[in-house]
Amino acid sequence: MGGRKILIGREDIEKRVKELGEEISRKYAGEKLIVIGVLKGAWIFMADLVRAMNIDVFCDFVRVSSYGTSTESSGEICLLYWPDLDFSGKRVLVVDDIADTGLTSNFLKQKFLGEGAVSVEFCVLLDKPSRRKTDFKPDYTGFTIPDHFVVGYGMDCNESYRNLPHVEIYQD
Repeated sequence: MGGRKILIGREDIEKRVKELGEEISRKYAGEKLIVIGVLKGAWIFMADLVRAMNIDVFCDFVRVSSYGTSTESSGEICLLYWPDLDFSGKRVLVVDDIADTGLTSNFLKQKFLGEGAVSVEFCVLLDKPSRRKTDFKPDYTGFTIPDHFVVGYGMDCNESYRNLPHVEIYQD
């Protein structure tokens, strides 16, 4: 990577994730919540987020792709893994790394509702509203960022940089 530019530092991420966990815990107090992480980018965020919650959660993952090896979304959503769960009558919180075009989020929302979920909410670490191609708006947002390709804290470029403890702007 050429010159590194940290966009969101480790301490800011830790503080915001704790706040999100507390907010979600208040909303779902006394209820069981299915937390679904979107692989691969959200796994670190999801792990920290569920540890910041003080409610009963069941965790699983979905895997979708709209990027392939590119830094631009193709707009086509490929479902690569879907959990073998009964979502009927359940509340679902989808945890994702970035809300970008909104196409994947809308696809997932319709899929969970189609499988009987009574509610589907989204918690994203990063929101890029300038890239939106739909009317999607996350229910919980860590940080709103400008249109940069970012890596770190689980997010990658061709499977590299996921282990960075912060979010930085990717530069060749």
